[in-house]
Amino acid sequence: MTGGRRSGSRPAVQLTETAPRDPLALGRTAYLRGAWGEARRQLSAAGALHPLTAADLDRLGVAAFLTGEEATAAQSWASASQTWAGQGAPGHAARSAFWLGVTLLQRGEHARGGGWLARARRLAGAAGDCVECGYLRIPAGLEALERGDGDSAEAVFADVVRTAERFGDPDLRALGNLGRGQALILAGQPGTGTDLLDEAMVAVTAAEVSAIPSGIIYCAVILTCRKLFDLERAGEWTAALSRWCAEQPDLKAYRGQCLVHRSEIMQSRGEWSQAMTEVRRACERLADPPGDPALGMAYYQLGELQRLRGDFGEAERSYRRASAEGHSVQPGLALLRLAQGRTQHALAAIRTAVEEARGTADRARVLLADVEIALAAGEVSSARSAAAELADIAEAFDMPYLRAVVGYARGSVSLCEGDPAAACAELRRTWPAWQRLDLPYEAACVRLRMAQAYRQLADHDSAELELDAARRVFERVGAAPALQRVRELARRAPERAPGSLTRRELEVLRLVATGATNAEIARSLVLSEKTVARHLANTFGKLEVSSRAAATAYAYRHGLA
Repeated sequence: MTGGRRSGSRPAVQLTETAPRDPLALGRTAYLRGAWGEARRQLSAAGALHPLTAADLDRLGVAAFLTGEEATAAQSWASASQTWAGQGAPGHAARSAFWLGVTLLQRGEHARGGGWLARARRLAGAAGDCVECGYLRIPAGLEALERGDGDSAEAVFADVVRTAERFGDPDLRALGNLGRGQALILAGQPGTGTDLLDEAMVAVTAAEVSAIPSGIIYCAVILTCRKLFDLERAGEWTAALSRWCAEQPDLKAYRGQCLVHRSEIMQSRGEWSQAMTEVRRACERLADPPGDPALGMAYYQLGELQRLRGDFGEAERSYRRASAEGHSVQPGLALLRLAQGRTQHALAAIRTAVEEARGTADRARVLLADVEIALAAGEVSSARSAAAELADIAEAFDMPYLRAVVGYARGSVSLCEGDPAAACAELRRTWPAWQRLDLPYEAACVRLRMAQAYRQLADHDSAELELDAARRVFERVGAAPALQRVRELARRAPERAPGSLTRRELEVLRLVATGATNAEIARSLVLSEKTVARHLANTFGKLEVSSRAAATAYAYRHGLA
């Protein structure tokens, strides 16, 4: 008997050695260390051998969702909810139904998603006072945010946070702080709001929050920072999101949107080739499976890079694809029309975009383009109004980027109004801000505008220095259209304008560009209106234009106004 027991110890050793190869144990272990692909494969294999518990079905749902297997995720969460309910655990059943409903809504499946959320509410009601009731308040808060009711949204998410605190749920607390932060920003309290966003992000980066809420919070915080024009904070959290994604090689959810944000940051830093690579990867990742709303954002970003590089045909196709995916294509498409010389089309498009812009952040995004396009179309007073509204928004947001944008807009308007000295002063004041923001392309555009102002002041040495500085940046990033503007200005003889305009004709053209009438020009230059009309006719002939608006656009394009 004793020898038999000793020989019987051998199978026990074999059992110990083979136990780790059990797919259920392997799946649970992989889940705990965030190896989502392995967790999905092993848990699926275990489920093929015997029915999974409700908790393991939940794990399979999470792993499948994070690796892009959304059909498997939906099936697993549905089974988990039904299993929990059958075991008399309606709170757990509600949690599984909640995540299934939320992820279906994210994919645009509103009927199914709404149905599962309704089931989750019924199950939570059966559970009584439970933490899942806090989760099920989140959709009401999101609806309030969507309709622009920051006060109501803040009240809902404050209740969510209280529920999270009462039950000690870090996921719910972080999601509640995210919602409260967004609501306070919407209600006009950006300082307090961003503090709450940072608090949510600290919980995420400290690994206190599980994977799906972490991904939601990362992407929402970065998008909110972009809307606030808080470039520094957006860049910092984008870097953190990149690290989070890199730590989970199997992760597919959120990775595509991470690539879009990385592309935007690279573009802002002047790394356009790398930005193009990242956004193309994002387009590929987000296209499969179809239905990811971030795909439109990716194609818009691709179109922006293509437009700035001068690939106008490709940019057009990217904007169209972004539109097909439900993403706004303004102000990019309007600026593309301007670059193509279709100024009136650009003007009509940007005016529509300004009218349709919801909220001050969206208006700010299109107002700068409105200034550019209005000046090119010769509508100086309209550009001045847009710049003034932009200044009001910048004061409310109090962000360095917006303040720098306002300086650029004001300088451009002053230049077009025939006051190069005021333009130079404004542009020089804003220059340090562009340097601190580390936005080389935008800073080079400011230097190009300064070169135009110096040229009008007959300070040709300063103009040449600014042109050279702008040229180097445009060459480095590959901004072909901007380089062409530099070449046009550099080729121009300092003492004579394009089209062989005389000094007097140039004076008349500059006043026309301010919107002055013939009578006003006559008074300003101490000429008769008949003489002004003759100068204007000669100018039209030399520039081969047929209207005051076209002459103004020519003057703006060539730095004469």
